[in-house]
Amino acid sequence: MTVRVRIAPSPTGNLHIGTARTAVFNWLFACRHSGKFILRIEDTDQTRSREEYTQNILDGLSWLGLEWDEGPFFQSQRLDLYSAAIQQLLDQGLAYRCYTTAEELEQLREAQKARKEAPRYDNRHRNLTPEQQAAFEAEGRKPVIRFMIDNDREIVWNDLVRGKVTWKGSDLGGDMVIARASQENDIGQPLYNLAVVVDDIDMQITHVIRGEDHIANTAKQILLYEALGSVVPEFSHTPLILNHEGRKLSKRDGVTSIFDFKAMGFTPEAMVNYMTLLGWSPPDSTQEIFTLAQAAQKFGFERVNPAGAKFDWAKLDWINSQYIHQISASELVDLLIPYWESAGHNCDPVENRPWLERLTAMIGPSLTRLPEAVEMTRMFFTESVEYTEQAVEQLKKAGASEVVQAILEQLGNYQQLSPEEAKQIINQVTKAQKVKKGLVMRSLRAALTGDVNGPDLIESWVLLHQQGFDQTRLKESLLKVA
Repeated sequence: MTVRVRIAPSPTGNLHIGTARTAVFNWLFACRHSGKFILRIEDTDQTRSREEYTQNILDGLSWLGLEWDEGPFFQSQRLDLYSAAIQQLLDQGLAYRCYTTAEELEQLREAQKARKEAPRYDNRHRNLTPEQQAAFEAEGRKPVIRFMIDNDREIVWNDLVRGKVTWKGSDLGGDMVIARASQENDIGQPLYNLAVVVDDIDMQITHVIRGEDHIANTAKQILLYEALGSVVPEFSHTPLILNHEGRKLSKRDGVTSIFDFKAMGFTPEAMVNYMTLLGWSPPDSTQEIFTLAQAAQKFGFERVNPAGAKFDWAKLDWINSQYIHQISASELVDLLIPYWESAGHNCDPVENRPWLERLTAMIGPSLTRLPEAVEMTRMFFTESVEYTEQAVEQLKKAGASEVVQAILEQLGNYQQLSPEEAKQIINQVTKAQKVKKGLVMRSLRAALTGDVNGPDLIESWVLLHQQGFDQTRLKESLLKVA
């Protein structure tokens, strides 16, 4: 048997991390078993589906490196298949037309609520006579189509994550609507449970891997697989992603689409690495950094925890930093240039590339998220800087002005400035001024950067010199304390 799995998002919103994590697990399982990863777009809800959401889903999966083997398939292009399946169920006497109105359903729910009963359809139109159907149609009622559910039936499956799962037919809410009412056709728009089953049968899906919030749907869908004469696939219901309070992660937690994470400065490699760990643990629990291909070699549902997976921003930040620190400066600079440009800095990626790469090499080991580069490097893109109180205090210390003046005079001898030459100037000034080297270093940093803390001083000085900013700032610092 060839393993065939699918990810089937609805284009009613952008690709969310929950859907993306489900895609990761499907991809890993398919890769582990040399199977097929299929992409299906469930767009039967034409009122809410949007083309831009479809594109966001496709782009998001590609950005994460989750390339699919087949698809994308669109449910909106497969309506004839669903109608044929519904007609088959009608012909077999396993489904029927239901003429109950919305008002009647509301009255039923209110009566059940008053009796403190769970809401369920009472199957009142399951056995209508042809005369009764004709009377309802004469009233202008348009029927939905319901699938019969035996209240006495017990639905059991062996979930690859949760073990044996059992549902009673009586807990499924009565006969299930599988097609909406139609104003024109005999069979209206198919609903989720029916379309999913027909697609999975047609695409020969062997394993359905999805979130635990679909468990009730699984019980209903097993009945549909059987009614349509198909082999029932294996099911794996993965844990939900929870916030720090233990509730399902939502937009209220500041998390929306995968591309929001991209905008926050997370790399795709870090995202898929972290999502893999949201519910699954590798056999070697000490290993936390791995590629998709490496994870696939070890992935299995026996190590998926059925309990909810808490989203940990600190962990994601740490994983992201590990990936950023592995990226060469020549590659990292291309990721940082868009952030610098959005901040209004002039970044010529061709003419100024050597300088940008050197700047990137200096700050790269300190980055956790990519946008942090903007604040870290702000002083390198402006001729002047603002001075902190601590920097002004340093520049007012005894001997500081003399040190800065001496450095300025020494700089006149250097058209270019290498790190070795910068160190040489510091040593010469320290000796000539007969002061401690610490005073020279601290005063130089305050004068050049406007602060007493920051990145490597020598490398910062060289970068500022290449921009022609160092002498300007040294002179301005002297005026600051004059």
